[in-house]
Amino acid sequence: MSGNIFSYIIAIIAVFSVIGVLMLIMGRKGASNSKNGKGGKTEGQLIKEATRRLAKNPDDPNGLLPLGEIYFANGLWDKAFPVYQNLARLSLTTDRIDKTQAALRTGICAVKMENYADSSKYLIDAYKLDPHNFEVNKYLGITYLKLQQYDKAIPCLKKAIMLEPSAEGVYLAIGQCLYAQKHYRESLPYFKKALSEDPGNKETLFSMADAMSEDGQGEKALKVFMHLRPDPVYGPRACLRAGVYHFNQGDKESAIQDLKIGLKHQNIPQDISIELQYRLAICYLETSKFQDGLSLLRTVRSQNPNYKDVNALVARYAELSQNANLQVYLSGPVSDFVTLCRKIVNNFYKGSFVKILDISVGSVYTDIFAEVNTARMEDTEVFRFFRTTGVTGELYIREFHDGLHDKKAEKGVCFTAGLFSDETHKYIEGRPVDLVEKAQLSKLLKTIS
Repeated sequence: MSGNIFSYIIAIIAVFSVIGVLMLIMGRKGASNSKNGKGGKTEGQLIKEATRRLAKNPDDPNGLLPLGEIYFANGLWDKAFPVYQNLARLSLTTDRIDKTQAALRTGICAVKMENYADSSKYLIDAYKLDPHNFEVNKYLGITYLKLQQYDKAIPCLKKAIMLEPSAEGVYLAIGQCLYAQKHYRESLPYFKKALSEDPGNKETLFSMADAMSEDGQGEKALKVFMHLRPDPVYGPRACLRAGVYHFNQGDKESAIQDLKIGLKHQNIPQDISIELQYRLAICYLETSKFQDGLSLLRTVRSQNPNYKDVNALVARYAELSQNANLQVYLSGPVSDFVTLCRKIVNNFYKGSFVKILDISVGSVYTDIFAEVNTARMEDTEVFRFFRTTGVTGELYIREFHDGLHDKKAEKGVCFTAGLFSDETHKYIEGRPVDLVEKAQLSKLLKTIS
């Protein structure tokens, strides 16, 4: 008795659901006047007939099958899914239902709804029944792609192409699988093929450019990214990629322009937005726009307190913004940096007379060789300046110490805006070398005008 009541309730729910969908379909395209059904019946007539059948028996295939066909044909995936799910279940006990089609369409509906756990289950069943079916291979391959099971996706997608060489979306899916596996060069022919079939597909265009960029074809990729910058969907990502490329090429002003354009877009995905802000902040800092850079870094930190090295950068550049000489030491032009180093040498010993004999500017460090006269001493010294905030290791100081004899210098002093390693401190014990690290250097720089 209770079972009959339950079936009755289900039938009533189905009737109201069907009526709602009927109204939707009729509103969409006047389906009630189109004779696409069996025997010339309209969709509306088929739905009414199916409704009557399902009111009596919710598992009646003669009601479920036409209803599923209509839902599926109209792209009502959330409505079609439970119908075909029911048909797939019933197909196990009756030959009146095509097992492959029921499983396949249940899987396709699940893919369209981005329900890949269910699509995987039903499409695997369909594959077992018909492994050479084009749609089975296509949608199972797409499911594996979305589940990031690329090794399983590629064979299915390639088989789909063999069965249907002009298959829409399959070349793109293979390219995405190969790209995800970092097979950038191998992905390019598939992206190009997909683009030749649909030149206006921005997703394909962006994916191909990104693969070219990763494959070392930066100039070609940049042209595509610049073309995509205004696009409302792929524009933010394209601006980010273009900005990174320009930054790595040393063109920081172009990078700033790219990144600012990216941030003007609406509805930017959060991960892209925060990366655009972070990259733009770095560009500002690299071009000595410290306040702009700090402001953006603090914005990034408010969104994600542990994003990359944002905390360390805020701490570092907050100090820099209060110490103009430290700004010059770390990021000023070479000429300004050398002038500052001369001032440091002249001010290092209080009450001294310094005569600079030679200046040598290198990529890693800058040396100043000078005569120093104070009330207590008179000697020649080498002052070495490391322009870094990192840790300077022992090998650099060993080389520095060994070179003092060649220059006939009695002593050496090494400066860094970072730290010297523990091994370095141990090495200089008993040797005529002094180390000046960040804290002492910062104090010294504040005294120099």
